[in-house]
Amino acid sequence: MAKKVPATIDSVEVLQRRIQQMRAAQAEFAKFSQEQVDKIFYEASMAANKERIPLAKMAVEETGMGVMEDKVIKNHYASEYIYHKYKDMRTCGVISDDEAFGFKQVAEPMGLVAAVIPTTNPTSTAIFKCLIALKTRNAILISPHPRARLCTAQAARVVREAAEAAGCPKGVIDWIDVPTLDMTNELMRSADIILATGGPGMVSAAYSSGKPALGVGPGNTPAIIDDTADVKLAVNSIVHSKTFDNGMICASEQSVTVLAPVYDAVKEEFAARGCYFLEGEELDRVRKTVIINGSVNAKIVGQSAHTIAALAGVEVPEKTKILIGEVTSVDPSEEFAHEKLSPVLAMYKAKDFGDALAKAERLVADGGYGHTSSLYVDVNQKEKIERHYEAMKTCRILINTPSSQGGIGDLYNFKMAPSLTLGCGSWGGNSVSGNVGPQHLLNIKSVAERRENMLWLRIPEKVYFKKGCMPVALRELSEAYGKKRAFIVTDQFLFKSGFTKKIEESLDEQGIAHSSFWDVAPDPTLQCALEGLKQLRAFEPDCIIAIGGGSAMDAGKIMWSMYENPDEKFEDMAMDFMDIRKRVYSFPEMGKKAFFVAIPTSSGTGSEVTPFSIITDAATGTKWPITDYQLLPNMAIVDTDNMMTQPRGLTSASGVDVLTHALESFVSVMASDFTEGLSLRAMKLVFEYLPRAYDNPNDVEARDHMANASCMAGMAFANAFLGVNHSMAHKLGAYHHIPHGWANAVILTRVMRYNAAERPTKMGTFPQYAYPHTLARYAEAARFCGVTGASDAEVFEKFLAKIEELNDHVGVKKTIADFGVDETYFLDTLDEMSENAFNDQCTGANPRYPLVTEIKELYLDAYYGREPSSYED
Repeated sequence: MAKKVPATIDSVEVLQRRIQQMRAAQAEFAKFSQEQVDKIFYEASMAANKERIPLAKMAVEETGMGVMEDKVIKNHYASEYIYHKYKDMRTCGVISDDEAFGFKQVAEPMGLVAAVIPTTNPTSTAIFKCLIALKTRNAILISPHPRARLCTAQAARVVREAAEAAGCPKGVIDWIDVPTLDMTNELMRSADIILATGGPGMVSAAYSSGKPALGVGPGNTPAIIDDTADVKLAVNSIVHSKTFDNGMICASEQSVTVLAPVYDAVKEEFAARGCYFLEGEELDRVRKTVIINGSVNAKIVGQSAHTIAALAGVEVPEKTKILIGEVTSVDPSEEFAHEKLSPVLAMYKAKDFGDALAKAERLVADGGYGHTSSLYVDVNQKEKIERHYEAMKTCRILINTPSSQGGIGDLYNFKMAPSLTLGCGSWGGNSVSGNVGPQHLLNIKSVAERRENMLWLRIPEKVYFKKGCMPVALRELSEAYGKKRAFIVTDQFLFKSGFTKKIEESLDEQGIAHSSFWDVAPDPTLQCALEGLKQLRAFEPDCIIAIGGGSAMDAGKIMWSMYENPDEKFEDMAMDFMDIRKRVYSFPEMGKKAFFVAIPTSSGTGSEVTPFSIITDAATGTKWPITDYQLLPNMAIVDTDNMMTQPRGLTSASGVDVLTHALESFVSVMASDFTEGLSLRAMKLVFEYLPRAYDNPNDVEARDHMANASCMAGMAFANAFLGVNHSMAHKLGAYHHIPHGWANAVILTRVMRYNAAERPTKMGTFPQYAYPHTLARYAEAARFCGVTGASDAEVFEKFLAKIEELNDHVGVKKTIADFGVDETYFLDTLDEMSENAFNDQCTGANPRYPLVTEIKELYLDAYYGREPSSYED
C-alpha cells in the first residue's frame, strides 16, 4: 500500500512529493480487476449522491453563485447518471475479444489525471471527474478554482473516502488545498493527461503544457424558434434551461432568434412566464454591465436576474426569471451577442429561416465554435433541420430541447453521453468533439493476431462442357431464363467462317430475336468496344453471347458493362486494387439488363469463367486488365466442336497460356485448397495433351482435355489471381505485339526461377503467404506432373527443363528478340514497360514482390537469352 499522504498541499514542493506518492498508489490501483473497480465505482457514486445537498449548499455559500436546488440536481446527475451510463463499461484488461479475427483490445489507465475544476460547477464537475478516474484506474489530482477550493475539496473528499473504504489504494484522489497559478502549471506539467474545465485562459494553458489535454471551449449557444415550432414548448424550454443554476452551464442559451411570424407570440409567452424585456436606457445599462472590455463581468456570473438588474441600476420585479434584450446586431461589438453565463438573453427577429441561420452562424463564430446550438421546429420539417445542422459548426445540435440539460446529455435525449465536460472539437480548439467520458482516460492496446483472410471460389452460375454441348445449353436461354433478344459478339473470321450459325439456328428455334457485332480485333480495343456498344444499345438485348477467343469475350464483357451502366467511367473501372474486396472503386451491379453467355473457341484464356477483361486503349496504347466479379459471365459453354479448327499457332500460344495460368495461380499468395486442385489438374492436362493437339488438330480427345484444362485454369486464376509473369506479358503484347500466350511462355521459366528464390528481396503481402516457399510449391506441381528427383531443387530444375521441352515442341521462340522485336525500340521502351508491368493488376498476387529494377533485368535476360547467375537478394 502507498504511504499515508500529508494533509495539505500548499506549495510546489509538497505538490511534487505528493505526485510521486500518487503515482505509487496508481501503480497499485492499475493491478485491480474489473470487479474490484466496479465495487469502488459504485460505492463512490453512492457516497457522492448522498451528499448532493450539503455539497450544493457549500458551493453556493462559498462562491456566491447559482441556485442551491439546481446544484443539487447537478450533483445528483454527476453521480447517478454517470454511474448508470458507465457501470457496465469494461475498463480493465481485455475489453473486447474477437476470436474469429484474432483481434482483442486491452484497456490500460493513463496514470495521473490533472483536473482543473471551474467555479461555475465546483462540486458536480469534481464528482464527475473523480468517478471517471476511478472507473479507469487512474489517479486524479484536482486543482480547484481559488473561489471554490473548499467545496471542490469536500466533493473530492467524499468520493475519496468512499473509494478507499471500498478498497481503493489510499492517495489515488487528492487536491491542491491552496491553489495558485504556479502549482496548477506544475500539476499540468507533471500529469499524464489534463482534464481542463474552465475559462479560455486555463484551457489554453492546459494545451500549452506539453501534455495531452482534454479541454472544453466556451459556449455561445444560439437558439432558433422557427415559425412551425410549438411556441409554448420552445419558450418554456428556454426559460427552464436559462434559469437552471442561473445560466452557468456553458451549453445554456445565450440568444434566441425568432422568425417574424411568431415573434410577437414568443415575446408574449416570455413575458407571461416572468421574463423582463429591457427597454431604452435599461437595455444599455445591462449591456454595459454584463460585458466589460469584451469579457463577461465576473460579478454577474450565476447571479439572479434581479441581482444583475440592480448592479446595472435597473429596477425589475424580484422574481424576474430572465432579462431579455431585443437587439439587432450579431457583431462582437454588441455585448448581448456574447456568452453571458447568467439569466441574460439576447433576442433577435429573423425575416425568414435563412436569415435566422445566418444570425446563428455569426453568433457561433463569436466565441461559440464547436459547442452547442439549438432549434425549435416542427419535427416534420426535415429540410429545415438538415439545413440547420449543416450550417452549425457545433458538436451538439439540439432539437426542441432545453440546451443546458440537453447538452450535458441523457436527460432530454438518450444517446448523448452524460458529461460535465463538453468537448468542442477542432472548431473550438479542442481535441474531443463529443461529451468526455471514461473512454477518454484509457490507453487502448490493440492486440492483433495474424489471421488469414476469408477466401472464395466464384465461378459462373452454369458451366457446360463436352463436345456437342452448345446447342443443348443454349436452350436454357428460353426454357430457364425466358430471354427474347440476343446480341452476338464475335470477330470477323469466326463470323465469316460460320461459327455463329449454330447459335443463330438455336436462337431461331427458340423464337429469340438476334443481332451480331463481328468486328472485334485480335487485340480488342476500347474504341472497338464503343463501336459495338452503339449497336448493342440500339438493339436492346436481354442476353449477350460472346463467342471466340479471349478477344471476343473480353470485348463482350466491356460492352456488357457499359450497356448495363452507361454513366460509369472506364478509367474508374480500370483502377488497380490490392484486395478485390476492398477496392476503392465499386463496380455497379451487372445483369439488370442482360444475361451474359461466354463461348470459347480456343483453349487458352479461360475468359469464359473469369472476372477479367483485357482491353487496349488505342489512343494511348495502354493495355488494361479490367477485373471485377461483376464481369463474371452468367453462363459458360465449353464445346470442343468450336475448337477443332484452331490453327497450330493458336493451339501453341493458347496452350502455353493455360500452363502459365495454372502455374501462376498455383503459387499465387492467394491460392487455396479449392484453386490448387484446379491448377494442378490443368497443368497436368497441358503436359499430356497439348503436344497431341498441336501435332494432330483432329485429335478430339486432346482438344477436349485442353478445353477442360483451359476452363479449370481459368477458374483457378479467377479466384487465386495471377502474377508478375502475366504483368510482364501484358506489356510485351502492348509494346511489341507478341501474341499473349507466347509472351508468357518466352519469360516463364525465368520468372519461375526468380520466384523460387529462397531469399527474395521482398516477399508478397497476403496473410496466407507466411514465408518464401515457392520453390517447394513448384516442386509439388512438378511431382504431380510426373517429375521426380532427390530434392526440391533437383525436381525444380527438371521441371524447368520439361517446360522448355514443351515450349520447343509447340514452337515457342527462345528469346524476345527472336520474335523480331527491334533492339533499339526495346531498349527505348524498357524503363516505361518495366514500370507499367510493376503497376499491372496481376503483380500483387505474385509470391515475390518485384522491384522495378528486377523486372527490367528479367526483360533483358529474356530479350538476350542470357542466363542469370542468381535471382537471390
